[in-house]
Amino acid sequence: ANYHDLFASDRLFGVSLYNTGYYVLFFVPLQIALSLALALLLNLQVHGIPIYRTLFYIPSIVPAVANSILWIWIFQPQWGLLNYGLSLLGIERPLWLSSIEWSKPSLIIMSLWGSGGAMIIFLAGLQGIPQHLYEAAELDGANRWRRFWHVTIPMLTPTTFFVLVLGVIGSFQVFTQAYIMTGGGPANSTLFYMLYLYRRAFVFQNMGYA
Repeated sequence: ANYHDLFASDRLFGVSLYNTGYYVLFFVPLQIALSLALALLLNLQVHGIPIYRTLFYIPSIVPAVANSILWIWIFQPQWGLLNYGLSLLGIERPLWLSSIEWSKPSLIIMSLWGSGGAMIIFLAGLQGIPQHLYEAAELDGANRWRRFWHVTIPMLTPTTFFVLVLGVIGSFQVFTQAYIMTGGGPANSTLFYMLYLYRRAFVFQNMGYA
């Protein structure tokens, strides 16, 4: 009977799957791209690079609750930091978490703030690439872009796959941000699968169905 209700009459179950799928589809590729870009920058041999690496990694170890409270202030429509910056540029200010259209993108933007863990993994992968491969490619006339495309990307394939798997698993478990920042709203636009499971189990006390 639980399975019958789940697939036949529970509209919110489908909504939660759609919201979660949307989050996974956009967050995971963006996280991989951003983490790889940061890792490439932090792999450069410049003065003070350990400090930069630390600064970019710190947001990923800030507790999720503290992160969420910080970003509630950043996304605040009237006096939030983000909309204040957009107003200075003359750009129309979205309602962010209060808007059905922008609520999921807002949580995705916030989650990208914590890409430091994936960045460290990519950085380790970059430092494991033998330097003589770059030297050989340079002797063959490969420019910076060709060295990146034909040496860096292929050598990072196992690292990228590892980050992809971790990203997909973590994205399907998204819960804390939505629970604290939106509660699943507005209009269930951030009702993710784990949040709906939590509601069924601990709000409605329907443990068997959950």
